[in-house]
Formats: sequence, C-alpha cells, structure tokens
Amino acid sequence: MNFIAYLKDSTIGSISSILSMAKIIIPLMIAMEILKDVKILEKVSKKLKPIAKLFDISSESVFPLMIGIVFGLVYGAGIIMESVEEKNLSNKDLYVVMIFLVACHAIFEDTLIFVAVGANLWLLFITRLVVAIVVAYFVSKVIDRASNNINQ
Repeated sequence: MNFIAYLKDSTIGSISSILSMAKIIIPLMIAMEILKDVKILEKVSKKLKPIAKLFDISSESVFPLMIGIVFGLVYGAGIIMESVEEKNLSNKDLYVVMIFLVACHAIFEDTLIFVAVGANLWLLFITRLVVAIVVAYFVSKVIDRASNNINQ
C-alpha cells in the first residue's frame, strides 16, 4: 500500500471515529445542560451524596463519575471536561474521579466484552468495582494528607 493511500485511509478513519464520538458526546452534553437547567442534576447529586462523602469529593463530581462508569472514558471525558471548564470540579475531585475511572470505566460494556471471550461476569465486575473504590478512597486520603502538610 502506498503512502498516499495509507494517509487517505487513516484520515477517513480518524474523521469517521471523531464523528461517531460526536454523535454521542454532543447529545450527552445537551442532555446534561437540560438536566442542570431543570435542577435534576442537583436531585441526583443529593441522592448520590454518600458516594461523594466516601471519597470526600464534591457532589458535583458524582455525575461525571457516573457517566464515565456507564459510558466509558471517551464519552465521560466530554462531561468531565465541561465540568472542569465550568469550575464545578476541584483538582482533588478531578484526580479522584479519574483514578476511579481508570479502574472502572465502561464497566458494563467492557465486562460484557470480556464475558464474551470466557471471563466470569461477576468476578470481573466486582473486582473492577472494588479495586476502583479502594484505590480512589486511598488517593482521596493521600491528597487530603498532602494538602494538610502543605498548609501547615
């Protein structure tokens, strides 16, 4: 395959991937704005406050966390970036959410893909969830200690 053909295929493939992601990210962002305007996000955040309390993060960070868990890093990243731009997430919130999502993004989709090739559904699901909770919890505590040491 010559270089021009490779470049053409790569460009078309990249544009196709970007358009596919945009088809999901843009409606998610529009839905998020609507949910914010009608105060549904506030209600959801209040119900999920125990999660925020466990990790000692703001309740505003729970929605991007849930989006990342369900839809994965690529789609969750749009919501996370918007939350950061709107200054809804502190640095600690952002770090804890991202650490959690490293271990536990797209938990349904990824788990089902591995199940299709023979993995144990519940073992994989629970292991990913527990690892994410434990690591994010400890990262949260390390950040708290580090900021306390800096402030002293």
